[in-house]
Amino acid sequence: MKIVSVLVVLGLLLSCEETADVQVGNKTTMDIERIYDAGEVMRGEIVTAKFKVTNTGDYPLILASVKPSCSCTVSSYPEEPIQSGESDYITATVNTNRVGIGIFSKHVNVTANTKPPVSQLKIKGVVISK
Repeated sequence: MKIVSVLVVLGLLLSCEETADVQVGNKTTMDIERIYDAGEVMRGEIVTAKFKVTNTGDYPLILASVKPSCSCTVSSYPEEPIQSGESDYITATVNTNRVGIGIFSKHVNVTANTKPPVSQLKIKGVVISK
């Protein structure tokens, strides 16, 4: 029984493909507005932040994911590559009914074919009561 187990494990190890030749893609650079200041907003308002993203590199910019830090924030982003020299927008909305009265700060993590691969965007403001 031990021999069969060893042979199965050995077979699995030998059947694995080597990943050293896998190309991740070309790295590029981007310029992005990282902070959106909503100022004072009434509780219940939806804050919509638009972050301008410009591809400053030589290769297409691919936004792999845009993930908000909490469920009170929803984001959208271009799914097609942003060509060199072109710009597009990442949009994030914050539902102020889901944050407390006072100062708030929400983050959105952007993963792209850049170095470093993750950039953090910030939406801040002050929620005041009605």
